[in-house]
Amino acid sequence: MSAQAAVSKQTTQVAQQSGVLAKLIMFSVTLAVAPLSSYFLSEKYLWNGNSTYAAITAIVAANLVLVLYIIMSVMEERAATPTPITPSAPPPESKKTR
Repeated sequence: MSAQAAVSKQTTQVAQQSGVLAKLIMFSVTLAVAPLSSYFLSEKYLWNGNSTYAAITAIVAANLVLVLYIIMSVMEERAATPTPITPSAPPPESKKTR
């Protein structure tokens, strides 16, 4: 019985690790594509050739991707960490009347 539990636990860990790896790859690609595309697109269509404003737009895009990755990581960590079960307080004693 314990062997089955160990296999089940390993399967769950592998599934979680593959999900983490997929998110890391997705954010890595996004971190490469978002600033470059936002720079060139904003330089051409938004800022009419002003490369300073386009660079600022690319910096904002890169920081946005990083902040989203941090938020997703914190949310994932909170979901993976079990919350401790605190025993509920016993009901207060009531005054008994005779």
